[in-house]
Amino acid sequence: MRINGNAIRPGNIIEHNGRLWRVAKIQHTQPGKGGAFLQAEMKDIRDGTKLNERFRASESVEKVRLDETQYQYLFADGDEVTFMETETYEQITLNKEAIGDPAVFLQDGMTVTVQSYEGAPIGVELPDSVVMEVVEADAVVKGQTASSSYKPAVLENGERIMVPPHIESGTRIVVATADGSYMERAK
Repeated sequence: MRINGNAIRPGNIIEHNGRLWRVAKIQHTQPGKGGAFLQAEMKDIRDGTKLNERFRASESVEKVRLDETQYQYLFADGDEVTFMETETYEQITLNKEAIGDPAVFLQDGMTVTVQSYEGAPIGVELPDSVVMEVVEADAVVKGQTASSSYKPAVLENGERIMVPPHIESGTRIVVATADGSYMERAK
């Protein structure tokens, strides 16, 4: 499917220069002289090489259609992660690099979407958010205002994130899997 250069979004898989790239970050730029363009930071899905490329709105790129299948997370063994297809019970093992940074938020039994291209798995999409427990939180510094200051905390998986001052150790919170940021207190 052909899309305009300014329609590229993070997470898209595009075909460029005969290779498949996953778009990591984008930035729209409108210089004083010349036309506007989109600066895209991309990562090759096969070997992991990075590329920064500019796309103008008048250019078109091929957005690759991926097959998406629901899998259930089973376990991790070193850098390998094993998933089971929910309908056929077929198991696949992928490297944590295929998941990226959100791999730290995998939880037992979590349902994920495995993206494949021409039968080969190339990526894993986690749910937008997960509920985690805060196991360690710094004390609130007197005089800080609740609206602008955050404090460091450690989650049950060992990840360090910034949380509002009212979050204490033992509190369950909702965390965004994309960037590991605090969203809200869990209900």
